[in-house]
Amino acid sequence: MSRIIKCGLIQASNPVHPDESIEKIRQGMLDKHCKMIDSAAQQGVKIICLQEIFTGPYFCAEQKTRWYELAEDFNNSPTIQLMQEYAKKHSMVIVVPIYEKEMTGIYYNTAAVVDADGKYLGKYRKNHIPQVNPGFWEKFYFKPGNLGYPVFKTMYASIGVYICYDRHFPEGARALGLNGAEIVFNPSATVAGLSEYLWKIEQPAHAVANGYFVGAINRVGKESPWNIGEFYGQSYFIDPRGQFLSIGSRDKDEVVIADLNLDLIAEVRNTWQFFRDRRPETYGNLVSL
Repeated sequence: MSRIIKCGLIQASNPVHPDESIEKIRQGMLDKHCKMIDSAAQQGVKIICLQEIFTGPYFCAEQKTRWYELAEDFNNSPTIQLMQEYAKKHSMVIVVPIYEKEMTGIYYNTAAVVDADGKYLGKYRKNHIPQVNPGFWEKFYFKPGNLGYPVFKTMYASIGVYICYDRHFPEGARALGLNGAEIVFNPSATVAGLSEYLWKIEQPAHAVANGYFVGAINRVGKESPWNIGEFYGQSYFIDPRGQFLSIGSRDKDEVVIADLNLDLIAEVRNTWQFFRDRRPETYGNLVSL
């Protein structure tokens, strides 16, 4: 019997102006995403991933300490608790990317993974943190991740998470494959410009090189007052052959959905023996330079 899992990606604009209170901004995004999760469930989605730091705008466009208030302690996170309720309600695995507070002064760009029975399975912390002028001041907000490249065995599939800028680094993508990921989700916030032409090159390459599915998410719209560019959407699913299964629009809130036949992973890996033919004993310089 084929292992076909219907999966979804949520791409959405921020409905509340960044000058409003942090709580109003968070609630606006939660209200929007909960409705979209309900819609995905009605369409039969069993695994869904939200966009990078989905509870707010991409605040890294400026450097202001007020955004530290958006961070949540994972030991008592109302957002994770809400997503646990929705996961259990819909028997749906949910990848929940939010701003994490470990303690005052230590913050991470993190994604929690909640299983279809509502159980919190663990988290991934973004490892590669950009500092790009103008508009991407992430080192002001996030410490580099320190949890490696975990893979989470959910009720439907083994999934890994890579966040936004991580996608430019093949080493972690390979580690997720070697750790057993069948699907890798990359929640992002990226604007038109230098990186757009890479959007549909790098992650298909990761899927092919490692023989797994990739779900790539990008938000949509422009966010005032910063206007660092247009978040160009085009969230998509790619299969282990590098073929696009579904692609979202450039400018609309939507749930991008695809049926992933996980049996294809074995078929592709039996053809392309990339894991067998690796030569890790020759790669020492990669981690010593």
